Amino acid sequence: MAEQVLITGGAGFIGRHLAQALIERGDKVRVLDSLIEQVHPTRARPAELAEDVELLVGDVRDEAAVLKALKGVDKVVHLAAEVGVGQSMYAVDRYTSVNEYGTAVLFQQLIDNPVQRVVVASSMSVYGEGLYRTADGRLMDDVVRVGRNPDGSWDPLDDQGRPMAPVPTPESKGNGLKSVYAIGKFVQERLTLTLTRQYGMGGSALRLWNAYGPGQALSNPYTGVLAIFASRIANGQSPMVFEDGQQRRDFVHVRDVARAFLLAMDRPEADGQVFNIGSGVDRTVEEVARLQAAAMGRPDLEPEIAGKARAGDIRHCVPDLTKARTVLGYEAQEDFSEGLAELAEWVAAQGAEDRVIEARKELEMRGLVA
Repeated sequence: MAEQVLITGGAGFIGRHLAQALIERGDKVRVLDSLIEQVHPTRARPAELAEDVELLVGDVRDEAAVLKALKGVDKVVHLAAEVGVGQSMYAVDRYTSVNEYGTAVLFQQLIDNPVQRVVVASSMSVYGEGLYRTADGRLMDDVVRVGRNPDGSWDPLDDQGRPMAPVPTPESKGNGLKSVYAIGKFVQERLTLTLTRQYGMGGSALRLWNAYGPGQALSNPYTGVLAIFASRIANGQSPMVFEDGQQRRDFVHVRDVARAFLLAMDRPEADGQVFNIGSGVDRTVEEVARLQAAAMGRPDLEPEIAGKARAGDIRHCVPDLTKARTVLGYEAQEDFSEGLAELAEWVAAQGAEDRVIEARKELEMRGLVA
């Protein structure tokens, strides 16, 4: 039976792919999005947003806009958020207002206009550093990195000064909130799980790893790292990599992310739960920069290794997907090489303004790169 689904922030990268997946299975989709200039430079309806999607242009902090958007809705996917660890460390009021207050406004309206289920997009950033194993086999779930080590290395050290190795991070790991963005994402998921339970709605949170794919905001220097790399490469510039490039991440295709949201919306077992969503394969950031340059036909563009870290960045964090597999039935399906080739083809047809240097100077001026 077709359902009416509201996607807040649904005109963005993930929202457009999710909307398409919902339309294809027969659901009706409404999007509430403020079309901010940083993500939507022309402030116009994105061409990639399916024609069958009803778009309401409005701010998630606007009670009247949210109330209008909720009319007749069965389920809500809450994606509306300011995104970017680095920018969150100086645009504190904006990030807190949109991510935390915006979620509060949404739920204030949901109390009187309940839906069957709310699924919120959380983030790997809530963990801070991931789970580590020491040289003698001990698991460490409370690692806090204070910066570069005296010997110039970057990996966290144990109490004997030995580097620790990253291991997959489960949802049970404690939180290590290192940025304003991470704090806001944690608040979003806690508000969702707390208030849906209190008011008889289903609720789930997906902690997303690094999503990539066609449709990313290439001119937004605070978006996903693959979009940032793509923007640089498309403009004939080397991809810029912080630290030494050996930090490990999981890159998950946006279509796999959309599938995860469908599962979290549909599965009764997902109620009240938090799930890691990634690809299950981790790579170094330097390796990914090289692979993307090659996929875009510019293998000559060697990664520019900055040798500096941004405030709020973590060293390693890779997901344990056991819970998503067993409870949701989630399994990533997209091949990474094919995904990079698809992204390269899409980027070739776009116009990308390279604003990475501008963003880095902004962070450096504020003492957020060291």
